[in-house]
Amino acid sequence: MPKPVSVALMTHAGGAHLGAYYAALRDDPNVGRVVLSDPDGTHQAAAAKALGEKLVRSWNSHSEMLAEARPDLALITMEASQAPPVIMLALEAGCHVFAEKPACLRADDFAKLKKLADSRHLLLMLALANRLNPEMQQARELIHKGTIGRVYGLEMHLIADQTRLTRTSYHKSWFAQKDRSGGGHLAWLGIHWLDLSTFLTSSHITQVTGFAGNVGGQPIDIEDSAALALRYERDGHQFLGTLTSGYYLDRGYHSHIRIWGSHGWVQVSPMAETKLHWYTSRETPPAEHDWTGNPNPRGYSPFVAAAVSAVAGDSEPPVTAQDGLQVLRVVHGLYEASRTGQTQTISQEA
Repeated sequence: MPKPVSVALMTHAGGAHLGAYYAALRDDPNVGRVVLSDPDGTHQAAAAKALGEKLVRSWNSHSEMLAEARPDLALITMEASQAPPVIMLALEAGCHVFAEKPACLRADDFAKLKKLADSRHLLLMLALANRLNPEMQQARELIHKGTIGRVYGLEMHLIADQTRLTRTSYHKSWFAQKDRSGGGHLAWLGIHWLDLSTFLTSSHITQVTGFAGNVGGQPIDIEDSAALALRYERDGHQFLGTLTSGYYLDRGYHSHIRIWGSHGWVQVSPMAETKLHWYTSRETPPAEHDWTGNPNPRGYSPFVAAAVSAVAGDSEPPVTAQDGLQVLRVVHGLYEASRTGQTQTISQEA
């Protein structure tokens, strides 16, 4: 039986998705002891209730916890402005790191963390959890085995609610302040679809242009709307894509990713009842299909479990530090393109 992985949950008052992380750590049999560092003391009671006997101790100091507990993996969920120095502490202590995105204010900040992780032969994984959703895995397989042929282009949108932006509590949160968050909808939600576009097609984004702005007029200094045009490269050929990323609705989400190829198309709609639909002309006669597989497990629990498995040496990581760096370069490339009016070329440097 493999040795359980010890995990440090490192957070503060503004930590995101903690409920999902508690459940993921509690339910993974490969997670052994869990420790918590929470300087504000905000989450200690909730963590103890959710994790039960797995939570063996809590600290108010990140550095003291790392020195005394010596965990295998640090799961870090903090506001973007505060995350980099804490990630650096964990890496310097010899911990693999799983970090809630965006984990930085600038892509260059993450590049420095990646360099440190690489030098210590440690994993640095950004929480891009949609990758392991079953419909995403199936869509990736369809594309990889040539069901839709050579990829020609793609179109994506991820639209959430404007309602959250009207609340005074949101105006005061780190999500609504660019010097604390690094960006708005694109950095928090749209980043998932950018990552999926390259994951599904095994491509990389070479150029980005477009616009970001505040169309809803709320008293926030982040974008609630971004429109991107993207150039991709895959196996020596190029294709183009677009993303609309914004807070527009009164409630809920609108989302899909559609990818066209020389022999058909794939549409992934993870928030719809039919989560995957495709057409291929490779069949006789050409036909459309609905995926009828099990949509679960999905979200943070399987992604955290995959990260834990990678730390244990049992599998490859669900996302690499380079993957995280590249998608952050695209996000911040769009912000620069919007600011300057000039297309940005995305560095592929490791």
